[in-house]
Amino acid sequence: MSNDYFSFKQFTVHQDRCAMKVGTDGTLLGAWAKGGDRILDVGTGTGLIALMLAQRFPQAMVDAIDIDSDACLQAHENVVASPFADRVNVHHCRLQDFTPVIPKEKWTDNESSLHYDAIVVNPPYFEQSLKAPDAQRSIARHTDSLSYRDLMNGVVRLLDTDGEFSVVIPFDCRRNLETEAIMAGLYPSRVCAVKTTPRKSARRYLLAFRKHPEEIETSELLMNSDAYHDLVKDFYLKG
Repeated sequence: MSNDYFSFKQFTVHQDRCAMKVGTDGTLLGAWAKGGDRILDVGTGTGLIALMLAQRFPQAMVDAIDIDSDACLQAHENVVASPFADRVNVHHCRLQDFTPVIPKEKWTDNESSLHYDAIVVNPPYFEQSLKAPDAQRSIARHTDSLSYRDLMNGVVRLLDTDGEFSVVIPFDCRRNLETEAIMAGLYPSRVCAVKTTPRKSARRYLLAFRKHPEEIETSELLMNSDAYHDLVKDFYLKG
């Protein structure tokens, strides 16, 4: 793999102008999250997750937002070069300020037209740590620009009544994120513990939330296991 791009089966992600490169977290989330007819990818970066969801859900219209102008330009270029250019729209905008754009032909009196069936985010997650000297990378990795509280309030505002919000988070950030989700009125629906080896504790979690309480579906995913390869097989060029 070149440092400047990453080739998947159906699209290529160029990443030379993005602080956060293609990585395991984003790929896992893009393969695991549930979708629908309308999907929102928050903090899209290279556009990886938006493209993965467009591939997985052929009927979906995907909005991808980011506060970094260079990331938006790169995500837009990656989308235009993909087979999904007519279904993925990139917006340079903060989640706190974002309002869905509804095509005129889809205007209805139904308030649900302003909401999403699925919202996904690979969030900035460091709340109290030394910031990177690179300002772009610092924005991508720290919660100053999008706190967990702002994230959850945005999700509640934009998620459809029956929609699902999905996120990937390091193990030591899980409690704070879940607390903010519950305070905002979101309930855990799926929890997947991602492990590097069977005997070690999970280092990251895939989490999903809904607006109504339901029985929580729990699972474990071991990296490089058969289950892992089955999850990502439609994307990676090899195995």
